[in-house]
Amino acid sequence: MSSRSLARALLASVALLTASVLLAGCDTDQVSLATNAKANQPVPPKLLAAMVEKDMDLQSPILVRLFKQEAELEVWKQTRSGQFALLKTYPICRWSGDLGPKVREGDRQAPEGFYSINPGQMNPQSAYYLSFNTGYPNAFDKALGRSGSQLMVHGDCSSRGCYAMTDEQIAEIYSLGRESFFGGQKAFQLQAYPFKMTPVNMAKHRNNPNMPFWKMIKEGYDHFEVTRQEPKVDFCEKKYVFDATRAPDAKRDPVFDASAKCPAYVIPEDVASAVREKQAKDEAEYAKLVAKGTPVARMNTGIDGGMNKIFAAKIPEGSTGLSEGAEGNTLQMLAMAKAPGTIPGHVNPPKPNLEQAAVSPRQEQEPVVAVAAPAATRVAAAQPVEKSGGFFSGLARKMGMGTADTTASAPPAAAATPAAPAKPAAAATKPAPQPQAPKSIVAVKPPEPAKPDTRLAATRPTLKPSVSGGAAETSSAQFAGAAPVVPANSFDSRFSAVK
Repeated sequence: MSSRSLARALLASVALLTASVLLAGCDTDQVSLATNAKANQPVPPKLLAAMVEKDMDLQSPILVRLFKQEAELEVWKQTRSGQFALLKTYPICRWSGDLGPKVREGDRQAPEGFYSINPGQMNPQSAYYLSFNTGYPNAFDKALGRSGSQLMVHGDCSSRGCYAMTDEQIAEIYSLGRESFFGGQKAFQLQAYPFKMTPVNMAKHRNNPNMPFWKMIKEGYDHFEVTRQEPKVDFCEKKYVFDATRAPDAKRDPVFDASAKCPAYVIPEDVASAVREKQAKDEAEYAKLVAKGTPVARMNTGIDGGMNKIFAAKIPEGSTGLSEGAEGNTLQMLAMAKAPGTIPGHVNPPKPNLEQAAVSPRQEQEPVVAVAAPAATRVAAAQPVEKSGGFFSGLARKMGMGTADTTASAPPAAAATPAAPAKPAAAATKPAPQPQAPKSIVAVKPPEPAKPDTRLAATRPTLKPSVSGGAAETSSAQFAGAAPVVPANSFDSRFSAVK
């Protein structure tokens, strides 16, 4: 080897060693958050103006709520007062499955419950533009033996168990999550519901077998509604517990395990009394609605998921499915409105899942009984996050040099060719066709779980215009450090059960 070649090799080795040391000393979660132009898009000026109006810092904590029936995703942000306020509501382009929690891998269900999203769950290399992993299954799901993986909120408007937005929408949502992490938030909470937990909706779905589970997660919904604070979530005895704290006579904080007996705990009286007052009003209104004969919502007859009406109005023969629909002139008027993002040509509007119906109805989901909390309350211990791979493999993955993460949504299939119309009966002058042997009937196979998609993100357009409008601003100040953030409910203290 020549002396020049040797010198080059030594310089290259030194450069690699220096880079590895520097990266080891920096926040590698931030490296994984923004490795390309899509993941680095700034928060749109219109959203920045809304933050100023609502007294929010760019990098203050966020919280996300999802509603299937309304087909809406809400982004809440902490104000300088320390409480959360609604920043923006995004119509959901597509969600799949039925109202109710996800139970098993391949059931096409979008999850319901409380989940925690940390920087490592953000996927800047998604084949579905951008995405983040919901964190399903959480400790509660695992305690019930529920299974599933790679359940995402992503772009591309196509879903098999995920919550799908348009590319422009997920770019905004991703940027809000990224800025909250840069501001010091360790994880943001995602609350996924079948519908807004109002007395009207509870009355409409009172005969649904998932009602015990829904009443249990409504407890967390109510905690957020009355406090406008991220509820602390724990699990024990295969149930959710919200805002549990140490009992007055306890010497240490309670330790929770989703499958074990609940430890002694209490809920702060100011929170508990406000929740009781809200629930008393809700139950009184619910009783009135039932007494006057509020119709019960029709159970799913094989329809696969839902779509917000603003998107359904843009698609030929579009349907809102299990989401709240619009009829007649309303849909026609919506068709004239601007869509919040690009609707891809391969979008699959909700329709009956004939293949699934031909096999067998979905196995009944086990009801979960929400046990009333005793005077001394309790919660579930956080499970440590498992890490796989060595430093360099993780670094390569975070820097976009490894295989990109995929979502649970399968690549959109090509639209089926419409069946040709039946031909008119042959004229009597033509000879009758020869009888054919009867065809054998082939049993329909159950749908297989979607395989992870391995398409490269580079095959998709790099950037999408903001759905908020306004010129994109490129400012390095957004990454220079967080503005002073109101002491936030940290992941360690507010979501101890889902580490």
